[in-house]
Amino acid sequence: MDFPRGFVAQTARLGLRDLGDDFAVVVSEVPASSAGMFTQSLFAGPSVTLSRPRAASGRARAVAVVAKNANVANGEAGVRDAAELSELVGAGTGVDPEQIVIASTGVIGRPYPMEMIRSGLAGLRSSAYDSGPLDVARAIMTTDTVPKVSSLSAGQVRVLGVAKGVGMIEPDMATMLAFVFTDALVEPDLLGRLWRRAVDETFNCLSVDTDTSTSDTAVVLANGLGGAVAEAELAVALCEVCRDLTLQLARDGEGATKLITVTVTGALDGRQARRVAKAVVNSPLVKTAVHGADPNWGRVAMAVGKCHDEEGIDADRVEIRFGEVEAYPARPGSEGLAALASAMRSDHVGIAVELGAGVSTATVYGCDLSAEYVRINADYTT
Repeated sequence: MDFPRGFVAQTARLGLRDLGDDFAVVVSEVPASSAGMFTQSLFAGPSVTLSRPRAASGRARAVAVVAKNANVANGEAGVRDAAELSELVGAGTGVDPEQIVIASTGVIGRPYPMEMIRSGLAGLRSSAYDSGPLDVARAIMTTDTVPKVSSLSAGQVRVLGVAKGVGMIEPDMATMLAFVFTDALVEPDLLGRLWRRAVDETFNCLSVDTDTSTSDTAVVLANGLGGAVAEAELAVALCEVCRDLTLQLARDGEGATKLITVTVTGALDGRQARRVAKAVVNSPLVKTAVHGADPNWGRVAMAVGKCHDEEGIDADRVEIRFGEVEAYPARPGSEGLAALASAMRSDHVGIAVELGAGVSTATVYGCDLSAEYVRINADYTT
C-alpha cells in the first residue's frame, strides 16, 4: 500500500522507545490544502497549540509525529522544545515550519530528550523518503498492538489514513492521532467542512475508557495532484476511511477482546441519540458484561436510565436488543437468555436501543473492559 500521489514519508529511530522507529514525517511534495481538529483539553500540549493555527490556515503540507513522549505539562520549556522540533523538521524537509503540523503521543509530564531528538533528526535531509503507510503507522504507536491504516478510492483520487490510539479515548474532538492524505483537488474551506463532518460521525463516536487525551490531533491534507472529484464522493471516502480507522482503534482498545457498537434509534435529535449511546458504551458494568458474555440487559437499561434529564424518554417505550435478540421488554426466559448469551460471545457485540421518542439515530463504537486494561495502565510508566 502506497501513499496517494505526491505524498512521501520517512520514519526514524530517535531512541524514545526500546526498539523500532519512534518518529515519522509525511510531506506533500507540492502545496496542499489542510484542515484539522484537536483536543479541547485544558491541558492541551504545545504540539496542539502550535498546530491548530497551522492546520486552520489551510496551507499545511506536512505532519511530523513523535511517539512515546507527549510533551505535555512541561511549562515554557515544553513550548520551546515543541517549537525547536518544528524548526528541526523544517530544516530537514525544506518545508516552512509554519506549514508543518506536529504531534506527540506518550507519557505526560516528561520533557523531550532534546539532545536525542536533535541527533536523531540530523540525518533527516539526507534520508530517502522511502517509508510507506504501514511504516508510519508503526512508528507512531504507543501501547497499540497493531498498526492502523485504511485506504479507499474516490473516482480517480485516493484517500489514505493512518491512526494510533488504544487508551485515554473519549472524544472531545477525536481522541487519538489520525492523519488522512488525499490527492483530491479541494479548497481549504470545503475540505474543512468535509473533515468536521467525517470526524464528528466517526472519531467523535469512539470511546474506550471515557478519558480525553491532552494531545488529540486529527488532520487531513489534500494536494490536488489527482484532480477534482465530486464533493459527495469525496465526503463518503473521507467518512469511510475514518470509520474504518475508528473500528480498528476500538478493536485494539487496551486489553480489549471484543468490539462493541451501540446504535440508538428513535431519539428526539442526534445529540440525544449520541448521549444515550455513549452512556451505554461507556458503562463499566456494560463493558464487563460484554467481556464475560453475560446477557445482563438490565445494565443497558441502567445506562439508558442515567440520562434522566433527557426529554421524551419513557422506559415503557424503550426496547433493547443484543444482536438480533430482543432483551427488553421481552424479559426473556432461559431459552431467550441462552440466545442472548450466544450473541454476547461474538467478538463483535452489537447493542441496539430504541427510545420511541423521535426519529433520530446514532451509532457509537467501543470495546469491552478486561483485567488486562487494568494491568496495562497500572504499569504504564513503570
